[in-house]
Amino acid sequence: MAAAESASLGEIREAVALELGDVAASSIRSYINLNTPQLFERTARGHYRLHNGHNGHANGGKAKANQTYALGKATLVHADCFDWLRNCEPRSIHAVVTDPPYGLLEYTESEQEKLRRGNCGGVWRIPPSFDGHKRSPLPRFTVLNEGAHAALRDFFLEFGRLVLRATVPGANVMVASNPLLAHLVAGAMTQAGLELRGNVIRLVMTMRGGDRPKNAHLEFPDVSVMPRSMFEPWVVLRHPLDGRVQDNLRKWRTGGFRRISADKPFGDVIKSNPTPIGEKRIAPHPSLKPQAFLRRLVYASLPLGEGVILDPFAGSGSTLAAANAVGCHSIGVEKDAAYVTMARRVVVKLAKLSVEQIDPV
Repeated sequence: MAAAESASLGEIREAVALELGDVAASSIRSYINLNTPQLFERTARGHYRLHNGHNGHANGGKAKANQTYALGKATLVHADCFDWLRNCEPRSIHAVVTDPPYGLLEYTESEQEKLRRGNCGGVWRIPPSFDGHKRSPLPRFTVLNEGAHAALRDFFLEFGRLVLRATVPGANVMVASNPLLAHLVAGAMTQAGLELRGNVIRLVMTMRGGDRPKNAHLEFPDVSVMPRSMFEPWVVLRHPLDGRVQDNLRKWRTGGFRRISADKPFGDVIKSNPTPIGEKRIAPHPSLKPQAFLRRLVYASLPLGEGVILDPFAGSGSTLAAANAVGCHSIGVEKDAAYVTMARRVVVKLAKLSVEQIDPV
C-alpha cells in the first residue's frame, strides 16, 4: 500500500494473506486500530491508508534509535515498549509493575495533544469543578464498544507473550486495571502463557460511578446507574516456575513476594489515597499513581530484593522513582517524547519524597 492509496479492510486482509497466509479479520482491525494515527489514517468508513511519512515497510519507515537515560538506579528508554520487548535479552527481567494505556484512544497522539492544550473533551472527560478545584481527567471506559474490547484483548495478548519472553521463571507481573476491564486483561495475558495469581486491590475512592440517570436525576433521585467505584484492581500474574518455589528462588531469585516484615506477609488489599497534590505538581501525568502505593508494590515484587523491575509503560517514571526509593534496579520504556522529558526531570525528585507508610489491611 502506497502512502497516497486507500484500501478497504477486505483489501488489506487479502494483501496480508498473500504475505502471511489467512489472518482473522478481527486481528487486521485490531492492528489498524492500535496503529492509528501513528501508521495509518482513516479516509472513510472501513477504509485506511498509510500515514504520510511511512513508506509501506512493516516498521513504518526509518527506525528510531533507542535513547537511554540513567536516573539513579533506573534506566529510562525512549522507545515503543513492544519493539523493546521483542529485542531485549530474553529472561532478563525479574518483575513487571505497570499501568498500561487503557482505552488506547485516549493515548493516541491527537488525544494527548488535546489533553496538553487543556481541551479535554471527547474521550478525556473532566467532571465539573467543585469547591474551586478541578478534578483530574478520566478515561471513559464505559463507552468502549466490542471493537475496542477486541483491540484491547489483542493488545494484552501480544503484551503477555512479549512479557513472557522477557521475564525469568517466577517473575511477578502486576498490571493496573479497573473493575470493568480486569477480566479482559487477565484472560488475554493467561492465554499468552502467564499464570493468573489473583489481584491486588488498591482501596481508593475514585470519581467513577455513583451518578444518577443522566437527564432524569430528578425523576429517579434514589437511583445510581453504577456503583461508586471504591477500589482499583491490579491483575497479578506470574511467569511459570522452573521447578518448585524453593528451586526457582535459588536459581532465578524469584517465585514469591517479599514480606512487609517477619510477621506480616504482603497482602492483596492495600489502603491508599488519591495521588497527593504535591506529587502531581512534580509530575503532572493524567494517571499518576501515588508513591506510597507504588513503593509497596515495587518492594514486594522482588522476593529477595534482587533483580530488575520493568515498567514498559513508564509515563512520567513514577514506578522508576518508587524503585529508586526502595533501592531496586529498574528499567522504564516510554514512547511519548513529552513524557520521557517529564520523567527525566521528575524521577529523582519523586524518589526523594518522604511519603507516609501505608498500613496493611
